[in-house]
Amino acid sequence: MSDFIFKEDDVLKYYYQITEGKIKLNNYSESGKEILHSIHEEGQSIGEYLLFLEDVGSPVNAIAVTHCQVAKLPKNTFFSLLEKDYRLCVNFKKAISQSLHFQHVMGKSATQSSTLKLKVLFDYLKGMQPETAPFAFRIPLTRQEMANYTGMRVETAIKTIKQMEQQNLVKIVKRKLFY
Repeated sequence: MSDFIFKEDDVLKYYYQITEGKIKLNNYSESGKEILHSIHEEGQSIGEYLLFLEDVGSPVNAIAVTHCQVAKLPKNTFFSLLEKDYRLCVNFKKAISQSLHFQHVMGKSATQSSTLKLKVLFDYLKGMQPETAPFAFRIPLTRQEMANYTGMRVETAIKTIKQMEQQNLVKIVKRKLFY
């Protein structure tokens, strides 16, 4: 599955709401390496911040990771809904704020060791869950996605995860990673 919802440089004219499936936001380096920015699931939106900018192309691709259904609202209809519903507007601002926070947290770890990069990613993901006990949170990413989020090669991510397991920072149970 690799259907594009929109591509890098597209000027968005719709608000996209995921009603089923997973979508990743990414782009590719000059060498063709994927840079993963985020993964969005049912109930989340993608590219919405671009609607507030006039004629600015998307800096990322939006690609279906699984079978997806996406609701599209024309930009004007979306803005009308925000104007009419204060709670919707606040929830929308909260979602954009969370996305910006994630980008800054991950950007801050860019120059850190591979262990710290993964720990920052895992802390962020676990921090959004109610369960805080050690090893109670299953990391919902593939090894490749972890590597792409952190700018590592997948081999480095796998090696680092094994080291983290030896340091009792993560547990691997039936190929599933727990933090």
